[in-house]
Amino acid sequence: MRLRLVLLAILLVLCIVSGIAPISRSDWILENVLVVLTIGILWWSRRWLPLTTASVWLLFVFLVLHEIGSHYTYAKVPYDDWFESLTGRTFNSLFGWERNHYDRLIHFLFGFLLAVPIRELFLRLVRARGFTSYWLPVQMTMSWSAVYEVVEWLSILVFGGDLGAAFLGTQGDELDPYKDMALAGAGAVLSMAIVAILNKLKDTDLQRDWLEHHVPSLKRPPAAS
Repeated sequence: MRLRLVLLAILLVLCIVSGIAPISRSDWILENVLVVLTIGILWWSRRWLPLTTASVWLLFVFLVLHEIGSHYTYAKVPYDDWFESLTGRTFNSLFGWERNHYDRLIHFLFGFLLAVPIRELFLRLVRARGFTSYWLPVQMTMSWSAVYEVVEWLSILVFGGDLGAAFLGTQGDELDPYKDMALAGAGAVLSMAIVAILNKLKDTDLQRDWLEHHVPSLKRPPAAS
């Protein structure tokens, strides 16, 4: 609980800092609605739906990166300028890119970082086992990614203009929503593959073991003699 409180305090401070002279105040507000909802749900469910420390860290890292995007808007995060100040050349020039790819990174990390916490929910709520416990997080990630793309589309219809464009962040790419969903799915697949390999090497399910240790209702009955 102490670690969670410290991370929450850091995240709240970062949220305040990101709200100081953002590129788009309206976009910053829209982006942070997601942060407030996420924090509220996690805090409300902390006692009856606990997450492992690893999952808490993964959520924290994702929300920190999201805050950076909320300050600059995802299409204008100056990662190229930061990279150039360190190396003397832009990051995009290494790959021949022209668009700002920060939004693509976040969509990939949405799947890669959050698939682990999502898997814990399935282990806890429906007691998923075996291959199903790895596949369900991928499906959930793809589902939520699609929901988010619909929300972005609705934002264009409701807000329109610069605010809608900033929140959507397509940067003129008509296939942007499909690429974002594909990246989220790829991130989730990679994450679950890594978890499956680690569990195989340890010959146990590390997440399930932690939950069974901390949640009495999930403990497996002793084997019959």
